[in-house]
Amino acid sequence: MTETVKLASGYSMPLVGFGLWKVNRATTADTVYAAIQTGYRLFDGAYDYANEKEAGEGIRRAIEDGLVKREDIFVTTKLWNTYHKKEHVEQMGKFQNETWGLGYIDLYLIHFPVAQEYIEPSKLQYPGWWQDASHTTVSLAKVPTQETWQALESLVDAGITRSIGVSNFSTQLLYDILSYARHPISSLQIEHHPYLVQPQLVAMAQENGIVVTGYSTFGPQSFLELPEDFRKRAVGAAMLFDNPVIKKIAGKYGRSAGQVLLRWATQRGIAVIPKSNNKSRLLENLQVNYVSMTKEESDEISGLDRGLRFNDPGFYLPNHPIRIFD
Repeated sequence: MTETVKLASGYSMPLVGFGLWKVNRATTADTVYAAIQTGYRLFDGAYDYANEKEAGEGIRRAIEDGLVKREDIFVTTKLWNTYHKKEHVEQMGKFQNETWGLGYIDLYLIHFPVAQEYIEPSKLQYPGWWQDASHTTVSLAKVPTQETWQALESLVDAGITRSIGVSNFSTQLLYDILSYARHPISSLQIEHHPYLVQPQLVAMAQENGIVVTGYSTFGPQSFLELPEDFRKRAVGAAMLFDNPVIKKIAGKYGRSAGQVLLRWATQRGIAVIPKSNNKSRLLENLQVNYVSMTKEESDEISGLDRGLRFNDPGFYLPNHPIRIFD
């Protein structure tokens, strides 16, 4: 039985899911199908990951084969920065829902708290942080968060998504949305690992009924295969799998370092979305809630905090920094 957490919208979300960031489009459908066979029910995607169609194909195949029903699956996806204006939110929400092909999105997030100039998808389908295919131009747009959030609320009203939330937002922005939200902030997704614990942000979200999902739970490892500017911070950071504190706790409970890192999050009510192409690791990541560490052990892991953020466009866009984070 998959452990779940209740969202403010009233729906339940699995505490452990499968992340689709960096999953090769050519193998995504088979990877998702295999993950469902292993027991995964939450899949975390995004428009920017460029594999939503294939992920939906894998889920639909599993449904057709009788492995699961649609209501057993929880799909999270995200709105990219270039589509924050009201009319573009509506356009992309409908498009992404049709791309997944599952009838509705379970949780739709604003990917980053920054709006960029709109680009027609037919001209540049997956722009990333840039306004051109040659990656030379980065342009911001004057679109308030309130406009984007209220457009997401309209998608809930239309039945396109059941729950809405945000990703990479600060406490200040959460407080702001709470002041006018008609539909609740169901989830906050953030970079979360022992090198970047963000205790104040996590506490504020949980105090206000916002479920936190942590990405990159293994820290620098997720970023080492990225282009040079994106991996610079990760290259200089010690691997958490080799950290003496993590290894000591893993040895005590007879678990892997990865399981300890994931459990450190889930034991504190934070959902996780690891990925793996290894079948045994797939199952291992799913079985993180079978053991509980002491508060002292959890605090010892949190004590590794260095405020070290790897997903920072203020750093990895050196010629056009977008300074989202302090």
